[in-house]
Order: sequence, then structure tokens, then C-alpha cells
Amino acid sequence: MTAALLCFLLAGPVLLVAGSPVHNNGTVPVVLWHGMGDSCCNPLSMGAIKKMIEEEVSGVYVLSLMIGQNVIKDTENGFFMDVNEQVSMVCSQLAQDPKLKGGYNAMGFSQGGQFLRAVAQRCPSPPMKNLISIGGQHQGVYGLPRCPGESSHICDMIRKALNSGAYSDFVQKHLVQAQYWHDPLNDDLYRKYSLFLADINQERAINETYKKNLQLLENFVMVKFLQDTVVDPVDTEWFGFLKTGQAKETETLQESVLYKEDRLGLAAMEKAGKLAFLASEGDHLQFTREWFNTHLLPYLR
Repeated sequence: MTAALLCFLLAGPVLLVAGSPVHNNGTVPVVLWHGMGDSCCNPLSMGAIKKMIEEEVSGVYVLSLMIGQNVIKDTENGFFMDVNEQVSMVCSQLAQDPKLKGGYNAMGFSQGGQFLRAVAQRCPSPPMKNLISIGGQHQGVYGLPRCPGESSHICDMIRKALNSGAYSDFVQKHLVQAQYWHDPLNDDLYRKYSLFLADINQERAINETYKKNLQLLENFVMVKFLQDTVVDPVDTEWFGFLKTGQAKETETLQESVLYKEDRLGLAAMEKAGKLAFLASEGDHLQFTREWFNTHLLPYLR
């Protein structure tokens, strides 16, 4: 039951509502990583995004990542393939692509946002120029999509059921969403057993390489959806989260220990003008082409 429920966290593909390293034609290649329940090539989501970028940036090379040998496996792996293995696979794929050797821009949708951040931290070659996280959950999730209110007893019961198994060895290794399940009421369990998120967020130890590599970015852009009914808490899309020890009050990135101790170099990046916090009025991954062109396209040119 626990694993089945976790699988529905953050479900839903993108809904598109109505002096740097460059490619040899003068453009910077773009790498896309889709969210949970989606695939690299869905013509209504990632396929449409790829086509739109190609139309707006003439001659640009756009790589929409396929995790697995086909679209079916790609979609399944968004639920069941160990995230660390996925990141390693992507790092190898990017390193072997001759069109990316001069550098690239990265754009991650929903869970693809934090996955591409892991690529930036772990694999600096080829160099990632700009990282754009669209609805990414950088401090993880602790809630249910479209659940009717935090005071609902049903929500609380389901949350407890999820949490009771989220940090077991089997669930951590075989369920993607468990690897960024962040329980503020059991912080010790999270820090000890989270195979992915606790590592890339420097929760157990400081990896200076992660910190150094992330700061190589020219820009780290985070998009939050103001009417998001899928991600809980929505603050995670701007690297905020629930305060430790309770599940009601949230804190911003700037209020967090991670920022104050500058474990990832985010404070230094903000001081240097490298962090951008953007907001969209829509629900999760819903935006117009006009909004995209105005707010995100400048980072891709």
C-alpha cells in the first residue's frame, strides 16, 4: 500500500497551455529531463517543449533525455529506477555526446529538476551553463497531491502510511519518490536512510566537490507554481521546506541551515546574482508559451 501510494506523488506531465560555451552554429545546446509519469518524447508535453525551443532558437540542439531503451521503460524508470543510477546513466550519456562537449543549458521538469542538479554537482564535464528547475522539489516532498487539506484525518493517515515505509531499504532502492521523501518529523531517519536527497543536499557530510561544481553554474533558476496542487510543500520549488520537528510552518531557503552554513554554496551564488526565483500563476507544470518565452527563453539564448 505504501509503495503504491508513493507512486502517485507528483504525477502529471507538463501541460503547455496555449561569452559562454556554444554549439558550432552559435547556439548553446539544451538538455531536458522530464518529470514523473512523463517521458522524453510525449508529443503533448516534452515533445512539445522540445519543438517549441527549436522554433524559438534557430539551429539549437535539444536533447530530451530517455532513461532506458524505449519510451515505456523511460516512463517506468521515473517510478522505479534508483535515482543515483539514473544520474550516473545521464552523466555518461552527456559525456559521450560530441554535441555537448562545449557546454549546455539544462532544464528539468518536476523531479527532473533535482535530478539535473545532481548532474551539475556530480558531473561537471561537459559543463552545465544554466540550470532551470521548473517545479523541482529541491528539499523533497512531504505530502500528497491534491489532498483535501492538511487538517484532513485521511491525509494524515495516508502520510503516516507513506512515512512508515519510505526509509526502508527496499523502498528506498526501488521507488524513486521515496528517495526524495523528506519527513521533518523524523529528521534522523531521513538523514541516515535517504539514498539520494540527503546526499545531494549535504545532510550527512559536506562534499566540497558538490559545492564547487554547483557554483560553476552561471545561473540556477527555480520556478514555483503559485496554484500548485501536486507538490507539498510548494516552498520546496524555491528550495524552502517545512521547519524541522513539525509539519505546518515552512521556512525559506534563506532561513534554512543549509543556506546559513552555505553547505551547497547557494548563499555565495545568490550574492553573486546567480540565483533566480521565478513564479508562475498556474498549477503544477502549467504555463503559457508567452510566459516561457518571457521568463525562461533568455537563459537559453
